Amino acid sequence: MSSAPLTATPAPLLPAKPKNPPPQQHPVLSHLPHCTSLRALAQLHGAAVKAGLAAHPALVTRLLTLCTGPAAGPAHLAYARQVFDRVPHPADAVWYNTLLRGYARSSSSASAAARVFMRMLEEGVAPDTYTFVSLLKACAAARAGEEGRQAHALAVKLGAAGHDYVRPTLINMYAECGDARAARVMFGRTDGGCVVSYNAMIAAAVRSSRPGEALVLFREMQAKGLKPTSVTVISVLSACALLGALELGRWVHDYVRKIGLGSLVKVSTALIDMYAKCGSLEDAVAVFQGMESRDRQAWSVMIVAYANHGYGREAISLFEEMKKQGMKPDDITFLGVLYACSHSGLVSEGLRYFDDMKDHGIVPGIKHYGCVTDLLARSGQLERAYKFIDELAINPTPILWRTLLSACGGHGDVELGKRVFERILELDDSHGGDYVIFSNLCANTGYWEEMNRVRKLMSEKGVVKVPGCSSIEIDNTVHEFFAGDGRHPKSQEARKMVDEVIDQLKLVGYVPDTSHVFHVEMDEEEKAISLKYHSEKLAIAFGLLNTAPGATLRVVKNLRVCPDCHSMAKLVSMVFNRRIILRDLNRFHHFEKGICSCGDYW
Repeated sequence: MSSAPLTATPAPLLPAKPKNPPPQQHPVLSHLPHCTSLRALAQLHGAAVKAGLAAHPALVTRLLTLCTGPAAGPAHLAYARQVFDRVPHPADAVWYNTLLRGYARSSSSASAAARVFMRMLEEGVAPDTYTFVSLLKACAAARAGEEGRQAHALAVKLGAAGHDYVRPTLINMYAECGDARAARVMFGRTDGGCVVSYNAMIAAAVRSSRPGEALVLFREMQAKGLKPTSVTVISVLSACALLGALELGRWVHDYVRKIGLGSLVKVSTALIDMYAKCGSLEDAVAVFQGMESRDRQAWSVMIVAYANHGYGREAISLFEEMKKQGMKPDDITFLGVLYACSHSGLVSEGLRYFDDMKDHGIVPGIKHYGCVTDLLARSGQLERAYKFIDELAINPTPILWRTLLSACGGHGDVELGKRVFERILELDDSHGGDYVIFSNLCANTGYWEEMNRVRKLMSEKGVVKVPGCSSIEIDNTVHEFFAGDGRHPKSQEARKMVDEVIDQLKLVGYVPDTSHVFHVEMDEEEKAISLKYHSEKLAIAFGLLNTAPGATLRVVKNLRVCPDCHSMAKLVSMVFNRRIILRDLNRFHHFEKGICSCGDYW
C-alpha cells in the first residue's frame, strides 16, 4: 500500500446531476475494487466529486478504510477526516467506527476522536461496542486519561462497559494513562476467564516497570487453564528482559514452541530482545538466524543487541546487510547503529550515519542527539559536544547535558563540567547523580571549595544519591543486593565471600582503585573499605558461592559500574575461570580471561 502523503483538500460536495446513471451503476465506481493504493483512490475521489458521487457510501467507506489503515500516516488520517466532515449527515456507524479506529492507531489528540464521537451522537447514530473499543483505544494512544474516563462513564450509561470487548479495552486505557489503580479495579470486576483482560494487565505491569507482578499474573493465567496469545508471551518476555532473568526467559521460549507461537515474527523479535537484555547474545543471534522471515523491527532489535553488547563492527555489518536485503531502516535502526558507534569509539562512522538519516527522510530525536553527544564526548571532543547540544534546533533535555557531564568527569575537565552542571540545574535540580558526578570531578581535580559548595547545595535541596543495586539469577530466582547493606538474607555469606575473593585477587596484583572515592576525611584504607561491598561485588561473590565451577555469572546493575568493580570483575574472570556478563545502566560488559569486551572504553 502506498504511503504517499495526500496533500489535496477534498473538494466540496456537488449536487448530483440528474442525467447521470444511478450511483451504483456509475462507471467511475466500477474502478473502486481496483484501487489498492491511497494515491489511486485519491485520483478516483477527484473524478467522483466531479460526477457528483462524493457522498456515495461505497466510495466513502473505501476512502475511510484506506486512509485509516495500518500503513496510513497523519496526512491520510487528516484527509479521511475532511472527507467525513463533508458528508452532510453521515448515518453509517461503520464510518464513525472506521475513523475512530484510525485515531486509535495514532497518537493524535483524543479530542479529535471525541469530536467524531459527539457528532455520532448528534446525528442520532447509535454507538456499538466497536465504537467504544476504538474510542477508548484512541484515548489510550493519546494518553488522554480525562477523555477516557468520560468515555467510560458514557459506556456505563449506555450499558456497554461490561461487554467482553469493552472491559479489557478499559483496563488497557487506564493502564496506558498511568492509572494503575483504576486498571486493577476494572480487572477485579472480570470473571478471571478473559485472556484479553489478562493481556492488558500483564502489559500494564511491564510498562510500569513491575515485571514481578506481570509474571505473577502470567502464572495465575496458566493456573486457570487460559491459553496465552502472542500478545501475552511478548509481554512476559519483556518482563524477563526487565529482570534479566535468562533461565526464566529460556523456559518461556520452550513454552512458546510448545504452544505453536515460535514461528511468529513478533514473538521471535521479542525473544531476540529478551536474550540480548538478559546477557545471552549467542541465543539472540541463534533466534535471529533461525527466522524464516524478518521484518524491519527484527533487524533493528538485532542491531541494537550487537550495539549494547559492544560489538560495533557486527552491528554496522548487519545494518549494511539489512539495506542490501531491500529493508528500509527506520529511526530505531539508526539508533542502534549510533549506539554501536558510540560504544565502540567509531566517531567518524557514527557522524556519517547520523548525516545519512536525512537521506532516508528520518528526523533525529533526542536519543539520536544523545548518541552523537556521547560519541563526541567519549572521544574527548568535549567542546564540540557542548557546541552540538547548544546549537540544536530543539530545546536540549537534561539527559543530553548529563551525557556530557559524565564525559567531563571522565576526562577531568572541571571548567566545562561546571558550565554543563549549571545548564542541567536550569532544567532539573532534583537528580542526585548530577551533584555526585560534578562534586567528584571537583574533588579529583583539587577544587575542594567548589566540591563543598555542590555538596552543601545537594543537602539543602534534599537530593539523595540513588543506591547501587545489583541482581543475579540463580535457579530461576532473582537475588538483589544493595551497596553496603544487609537486606538480602544471605548478605553476610556474600560479604564473607567478597573478603575471600579479594584476598585471592591480591595475590595476582589486585589493588583497590580509589581514584573515584572523594572524601577528604578518609585515608586510603578507609577508601578501599568503602568500595569493598559494592552491590556488583556482592552479586558476583554470591554467584561464585551458589553456582557450579565454570558456570557463567550474569549480573544486572541499576547504575554505571565503577572502575574498581570493573577491574575486580576482570580479575575474577581470570582467577576463577568464570565468564561474567554484567549489564549496567549504559551497556553490557563481557568479562572473560581477564579481559572486558568494552576494551575499557566505557
